Amino acid sequence: MISNLAVLETEDIGSNVEIAEFSIIRAGARIGNNVCIHPHVVINPGVVIGDGTEIFPGAYIGKPPKGAGATARPISYIPKVEIGEECSIGPNAVIFYDVIIGHHTLLGDGASLREQVRVGHHCLISRYVTINYNTTIGDHTRIMDMTHITGNCRIGSNVFISVLVSSTNDNVVVSRRYDEEQILGPQVDDDATIGAGACLLPGVRVGRGAFVGANAVVTKDVQPYDLVMGVPARVVRNLKADL
Repeated sequence: MISNLAVLETEDIGSNVEIAEFSIIRAGARIGNNVCIHPHVVINPGVVIGDGTEIFPGAYIGKPPKGAGATARPISYIPKVEIGEECSIGPNAVIFYDVIIGHHTLLGDGASLREQVRVGHHCLISRYVTINYNTTIGDHTRIMDMTHITGNCRIGSNVFISVLVSSTNDNVVVSRRYDEEQILGPQVDDDATIGAGACLLPGVRVGRGAFVGANAVVTKDVQPYDLVMGVPARVVRNLKADL
């Protein structure tokens, strides 16, 4: 069922689609089969929604990034968004242009994904998570409520990142300029776990299967399967023997 109060500027709409009142689907968007779009959703040109995906009220998909003269980083993006099959996009989520989301991925209420973000299949990006520009996230990864993933970050597959985790990418803040070679986010390898409230500083690498304890501040690389805790984070033991 498509409400007569929805604004439809595209004819590229699949079969068995529901579009509720006051949603806006712009020309150049493509909606797959069995998609459900709730009220007050905005879908801009160049957005592709996969079969069976559900989009909840107030979501904004295809937001153009704006620098407004306030950002040191130059803004660059492709005006396209791809959302895979059987995804769930939560209320008031914001997906900027130049984002790709794999199939069977859940985006929680109020989550925000900036340009050049790539999210894998079967992922959970929970409520009010913010993912900054040029970040990749592998398959089967879960990022929990109120966490911030910084720009130029790499997150592997089967990673668990708990609530209120922060990550940073800038060690040259004194100069207030953007140097692409120095602005590097953390890298979290496959199967790693980041505990609640942990802080990952610029450029650090958390190795495969490593565990960062709650509220730890990671200032240097963590080796595979190491458990680290504290401020700054220090190795407590290696977890390889527990496998």
